[in-house]
Order: sequence, then structure tokens, then C-alpha cells
Amino acid sequence: MPTHIIALLFAIVAETIATSALKASDQFTKIGPTAIVVIGYAISFYLLAYAVRFMPTGIVYAIWSGLGIVLVAIISWLWFGQKLDLGAIIGLGLILAGIVVINLFSDTASHG
Repeated sequence: MPTHIIALLFAIVAETIATSALKASDQFTKIGPTAIVVIGYAISFYLLAYAVRFMPTGIVYAIWSGLGIVLVAIISWLWFGQKLDLGAIIGLGLILAGIVVINLFSDTASHG
């Protein structure tokens, strides 16, 4: 797997961890979760910047934000007990479908 794809995947993981820690940071009043937020976003943006050297920014951002949205929604449902109604599940499915379409049918995703 190309290094820019690996960097993008790790950027998504770092962003997901950072965003998930936002609730625990209690509006940045708790130092531990706040540090996770700041460090997670720093790592994510560093790796995202690497990925855009090899892929179009719009495609990288669509994959990064789309997968991040889905992962954060799943973590919020599992960890924080937040509800996902049918509309949310359908919307998340459409986001995933869009990412699949980009990766399977767009030459733009693989050529910078």
C-alpha cells in the first residue's frame, strides 16, 4: 500500500480519536482529554498534509472527513450511548457509499 494512503488512514484514526475526546475534554477544562484533542488533530493534519502531496486535496478531504464522520458517529453510539435514528444511519450509509464510489470509480483518487 502506498505511503500516502497509509498516512491518510492514520490521519483518519488520529482525527477520530481527537474528535471523540472533545466531549471528554469538557470544553477544554480537563487537561488529559484536551491534550488528546490537540495532539490528535496535530498528527492528523500533519499526515493529511502528506497525503495531499500525492492526491487531490478535495479527494483526500472527502475521504478523511467522510470516514471520520462515520467513525465518530459509531464511537459516539457505542461509547457515549448517543442515538442514531434511521435518518442518521441512512445518511452515514450514503457518506460511505460516496467514499466507495470515489475509490472504485474515480481516476482522480489515485492520480495526483
